Amino acid sequence: MTEATGTGHLRRRLGLFDAVVIGLGAMLGAGIFAALAPAAAAAGSGLLIALAAAAVVAYCNATSSARLAARYPASGGTYVYGRERLGDFWGYLAGWGFIVGKTASCAAMALTVGLYIWPAYAHAIAVAAVVTLTAVNYVGVQKSAWLTRAIVAVVLVVLATVITVSLTSDAADAGRLGHTGGTSVGGILQAAGLLFFAFAGYARIATLGEEIRDPARTIPRAIGLALGLALAVYALVAIATIVVLGDHLGSVAAPLAEAVRVAGVPQLSPVVRIGAAVAALGSLLALILGVSRTTLAMARDRHLPSALAAVHPRFGVPHRAELAVGAVVAAVAATADVRAAIGFSSFAVLLYYAIANASAWTLTAAEGRPARLVPVLGLAGCLTLAFALPLGSVLSGIVVMAVGALVYAIRRA
Repeated sequence: MTEATGTGHLRRRLGLFDAVVIGLGAMLGAGIFAALAPAAAAAGSGLLIALAAAAVVAYCNATSSARLAARYPASGGTYVYGRERLGDFWGYLAGWGFIVGKTASCAAMALTVGLYIWPAYAHAIAVAAVVTLTAVNYVGVQKSAWLTRAIVAVVLVVLATVITVSLTSDAADAGRLGHTGGTSVGGILQAAGLLFFAFAGYARIATLGEEIRDPARTIPRAIGLALGLALAVYALVAIATIVVLGDHLGSVAAPLAEAVRVAGVPQLSPVVRIGAAVAALGSLLALILGVSRTTLAMARDRHLPSALAAVHPRFGVPHRAELAVGAVVAAVAATADVRAAIGFSSFAVLLYYAIANASAWTLTAAEGRPARLVPVLGLAGCLTLAFALPLGSVLSGIVVMAVGALVYAIRRA
């Protein structure tokens, strides 16, 4: 029986389909509608190269995370893996990075909802979105999974429409894909770091490990399927927007809505804006789920207040952790800038996955260790992309991670 307080366990209610959908819900909203334009501005004509680089790093991270999640199917993700494989400090640092980074991600997604629905009141709408989805999560992970299914279905229909309209329009010029000007290695790496923000949603699957049925088999399959599907969608949307918008892709606030307008179907722009808001809501829903579960795991180990480890006796969710996360995200969403939030989030989460890859390196063959190249390439890729991000994101990320390490040292002392 799940307990109401203390360190009660969560119920295993999610199957493979639900896990894949939750991963997709977290990725699609972030990648397509929030990160594409700033990545295009950084990469120029190298956007597709940056997307491929981000996908390679994400694949390595996903493979390492999947093997670790099968070994340690508990809530908390890399917080648990780092603690078990590298030591308490590295697990704590991963958890700290995840919570602060994904809190920024939550704020970015909430603001994306507001910017697409009513730009003049973006912050107020963002706060309302956070409050609403926190309430949905509070009444059970199964209800969150049902809502995420509906959101993913709507988003996929909208994206398929954008892709079809763009690729078949008279404004499409395939020659824009071969344009080689306006790019650099530094710009491509920076864009890859920003686009990594779009791929990090598969972590929601791992952080929900305690609520997934047959986790040793389901988690690796779900992560691989969600990542592969997301990459296919990202590539098609990137190609469709490039052939229509070309060099202007990085300078527009809503590239998909602009793409259908330029393609000659301006009446679809409102539909795309609604789709963007729905996608961001799906991503926000999954993000709040993941952050609250890592908060639960850290509270169980008393790195955060132990009261946050309570599990609701009826709904089977970490209700105090969810309320605390919702309150912090709402406060950040009321004041933050969306592009700054994306950069900071990418830095913190890339460090989180660096620790995941280092943890995977320590697995033995009997424990399901991936090929040695995978964690090595993942670790090197994470650190390279993290420090290629805009300077402001790097500096703020270093400061926040240092604060976390200082708090740990003070508590230990």
